[in-house]
Amino acid sequence: MNGTVLSHRNINWKEFACGWGAALINVSVTYPINKLIFRQILHGTKIYPAFLQLRSEGIYYLYRGILPPLCQKTLSLSIMFGVYEEVKRPLIQLGFNPYGAKAIGALVSGTTEVILMPFERVQTILADSKHHTDFRNTLHVFRELGKFGIREYYRGLVPIVLRNGPSNVGFFILREEMQNRFPKYQNEFLRTSLEFLCGAMIGVLLSTVFYPLNVLKIRMQSKIGGSFENPWKVLIDIYNERGGKIKYIYYGVQANYTRAFISWGVMNTAYEHLKTMANEI
Repeated sequence: MNGTVLSHRNINWKEFACGWGAALINVSVTYPINKLIFRQILHGTKIYPAFLQLRSEGIYYLYRGILPPLCQKTLSLSIMFGVYEEVKRPLIQLGFNPYGAKAIGALVSGTTEVILMPFERVQTILADSKHHTDFRNTLHVFRELGKFGIREYYRGLVPIVLRNGPSNVGFFILREEMQNRFPKYQNEFLRTSLEFLCGAMIGVLLSTVFYPLNVLKIRMQSKIGGSFENPWKVLIDIYNERGGKIKYIYYGVQANYTRAFISWGVMNTAYEHLKTMANEI
C-alpha cells in the first residue's frame, strides 16, 4: 500500500511539474503573437495595422506585460494537468464511465484555474496601449486595482468560466482520442512532429470555437472601476459597434488560430517531452 501511495504522489508531482514547464516554454515563444491578436481583438483592426502599431512602440512595449501570463499560464497549466489527473483517476477507479470521468476532471481543472484570473486581468491592462502611461509595471497595476476592491481583480469572470471548463473538456478528450488512434513512432522526429500536430489541431479548433468569449473578456477587462456590466449586453454592444455583423466579432481570428496552432503545438510537445524525462527520474 505504501508503494502505491508513493507512486501516486510521484505521478501527481510529474503532472503538475510538466504542466508548469510546458507553459513556461509556450509563453516565452508565443507572447509577441498573442499581443498582436490582443490589439486586433480590442480595437477591431486588421492584422497589418495592429502589426504597425506594435512595431512603432518598440521592443520594450512588445514584451511589456509578459510577467502576468508567465505567472498565470505556468500555474494554470500545472493546475490543468495535475487537477485533471487527480479528479479523473479516482472516478475511473470507482467505476465511472471513462468519458464522464474525463469530462468531470477537465471541468474541475478548468474551474479551478479561475483562481488565477487576476493575472489575466493585469495582462489585459498592460497590453492595452491606452494604459501605457497609467501604469509602470505589473505590481503597480495590482496595487491600483486593489483600491477598487477584490471584485475588480475578477472583472470579466463569466466569459472566463464559460471558456475554461468546456475548452478543457475538449482538449483532454480530443488529445487522448488522437493519441489512441495515431500511429506510435519510434523515430524521435516523427514522434515529436505528431505531438506538435496533435496539440496544434486541437488548439486551432478550440480557440476558434471559443474566440467570441475572448473578445468579450478583453472588452470587459479593459475597463477599470465603475459598474460591473452584464456580459450579454457587452457582447451586443460589440456586435453593434462593429457594423452588426457576426464576422466582425471574429476580427483577429486568423492571427488567433495561427497563434493557437503554434502555442498549443509547442505546449503539447513540451509537455510530452517533459513527461518522458520525468518518468525516467
